[in-house]
Amino acid sequence: MAIVGAALSDCGRVDDTTPYSTPYALHAQAARRALADAGLERTAIDGLASAGLGTLAPVEVAEYLGLRPTWVDSTSVGGATWEVMAAHAADAIAAGHANVVLLVYGSTARADIKAGRRTGNLSFGARGPLQYEVPYGHTLIAKYAMAARRHMHEYGTTLEQLASVAVQARANAAANPEAMFRTPITVDDVLSSPPIADPFTKLHCCIRSDGGAAVLLAAEEYVRDCRPAVPVWILGTGEYTSHTTMSEWPDFTVSPAAVSGRLAFERAGVTPAEIDFAEIYDAFTYMTLVTLEDLGFCAKGEGGAFVEKNRLTLTGDLPVNTDGGGLSAQHPGMRGLFLLVEAVRQLRGEAGPHQLHTPTGHLPRLAVASGTGGWFCSSGTVVLGRA
Repeated sequence: MAIVGAALSDCGRVDDTTPYSTPYALHAQAARRALADAGLERTAIDGLASAGLGTLAPVEVAEYLGLRPTWVDSTSVGGATWEVMAAHAADAIAAGHANVVLLVYGSTARADIKAGRRTGNLSFGARGPLQYEVPYGHTLIAKYAMAARRHMHEYGTTLEQLASVAVQARANAAANPEAMFRTPITVDDVLSSPPIADPFTKLHCCIRSDGGAAVLLAAEEYVRDCRPAVPVWILGTGEYTSHTTMSEWPDFTVSPAAVSGRLAFERAGVTPAEIDFAEIYDAFTYMTLVTLEDLGFCAKGEGGAFVEKNRLTLTGDLPVNTDGGGLSAQHPGMRGLFLLVEAVRQLRGEAGPHQLHTPTGHLPRLAVASGTGGWFCSSGTVVLGRA
């Protein structure tokens, strides 16, 4: 099966004066654009995957979009949701349970905060296992910060190395006209920005934006009905859940991508050395560094040295988060679907000013998108390729 349509809604900042000022409207805008991108009619969609809206997300979204799907998925595992859903959709298509599946997401996370409305994307109640940690004041950011500190302690990773991840993300965003923040920054800028949770300063953390995204997956026999574009094939997927309680996480320096990545590469029949670029969930700089290690792009503990040599830029050895990522481009909550959209655009040669080319001048052939959910609680990895 292949991804035949991929699109973003308007992203960045929305307010009540714009036509797309609600999450539902952003879902619709992204879905319409993905259908136009694929050259398919809405009636072709018989599968829908959605999460992040209420308790009946796919039902509510289907009704809003005028769809009556015969296959649905509402799996919600945080930022890894969309890579996991892509895996489920691919399995459903392979089993003949659906022909064309729409993955769609929209959030007004930034507008909700600005207006004083509560947003649920990063809010976790004190129920279940979490009730035993809440009294100690562990916030989501603090949990990532604790993990980063452990990596620094174990392997000598430095603040400057972590900061270089944000610098390179911003360098990639500078070439992307759709990115929310494009002004170049330096390591000193990152280190001197306001402290958030030790060792993270503000620029170690993702931005907050509004926006939506949509991807259409289709069975092989449907691909010929789509617009004359290069289809992007799903070659292999992997998913894994690790923990929710920090005391149940065996090693703060190993993310669940160590398992999901291994599974995805094995099923795709490729190795990390063959990958042309990577789209990695980057709510914080440490996420990029440790995920690169766990996907096998460098050895455990060598992530700091790997990222500090400008390898992650558009002209680097392994471009990462080519649109600027969650650190600079956009981050409206569960950003995993944006990773897939950007990977598809790059593989098709449709990324515009920030389009990648191999050293021989060709378009990239293989990519990996890896999403992380919670506080390294879950991971979904997808290997994508052009024919």
